[in-house]
Amino acid sequence: MYIGRIVSVGKSENGQLSVMYRVSSRSFPNREIVKLIDTFAVMPKKGYHEDAYKNPYISYNCCRTNERYAVVANGTHADPIFEKLLTGMDMRDAIGSVLLAMDYEHDQLSTPRIVAITDRASDSCALGSIRHDGLSVEVFQLQPSEFRFVSTYEKCIVSTENGSKNFSPLNEKSAAQFIINGSVFSEFDNPISAVAALANTNGYKTAVINL
Repeated sequence: MYIGRIVSVGKSENGQLSVMYRVSSRSFPNREIVKLIDTFAVMPKKGYHEDAYKNPYISYNCCRTNERYAVVANGTHADPIFEKLLTGMDMRDAIGSVLLAMDYEHDQLSTPRIVAITDRASDSCALGSIRHDGLSVEVFQLQPSEFRFVSTYEKCIVSTENGSKNFSPLNEKSAAQFIINGSVFSEFDNPISAVAALANTNGYKTAVINL
């Protein structure tokens, strides 16, 4: 099954929060996630930079972290959501205000914008999506080993049905690997890259996997 891009939140067996983002693509598979100064970005691979001129939605910052928050998203809404959190806005309002302002992607597929956040201070998570037919935002807490996700296609409404209770990453690298082929994610086609942030006592450690 192809469900497009995926954002996910999870809590490890020992209570570490994690956000994960997976790029899955049929139209533009020649992309990778790269680490920049204070963010991670989805970009065309070397030799495919002209792809960025074919579609304005394929290159963007996808992961931001500080000591408290980790944010992943499938588009340019990652930065403004993160910045609103820095001003003191809560997760629900940061997600809702930005997604309503930016709307879904106005491409041929009306691709939803999706986002996932973890908050170390409150030990809570949030998932959000905006589609052509609605907005979903939920703030919640996870049990150890539980994860939840939302995707751009098929599973684009925030729901407790999208997830399971077998999340047990050893480190940030295995969290990134988990969203590529762990648990239910192994059923979803066309993965090309992933980034994950896993909480520790000082903030978050991050890792990228490019296939």
